[in-house]
Amino acid sequence: MTAPEVVNMSEKGEGLYYVRVHQIDGKVLVAVCDEEILGKEFRKGDIVLSISSEFYKGERADLKRVIELILESDIAVITGKRIVRELIKAGLAVPEAVLEIGDQLHVQIVKSVYRV
Repeated sequence: MTAPEVVNMSEKGEGLYYVRVHQIDGKVLVAVCDEEILGKEFRKGDIVLSISSEFYKGERADLKRVIELILESDIAVITGKRIVRELIKAGLAVPEAVLEIGDQLHVQIVKSVYRV
């Protein structure tokens, strides 16, 4: 499957995102980050948030594509000021669930839980 054609929105100040789909134990986990924070690390006290290429770097996508993938996933791990704010505006995340680590925002969406 080839990555879809995306329009570079960064000229309008909107930017793109990295999104990677992971298959874990029959569940779909989507990792998303603002493209400009890939490879960076953020800290708050003892908490370290590493935006590693191994976990986050997949296709570069616009907001519409990111939302499509999140809606199809069981779990979403999302990091970045831009994407978290957009998901709050879209009603997919609530401010109360958002963590601020360093100068970035982080939220996780879990739609399906594992049974033991």
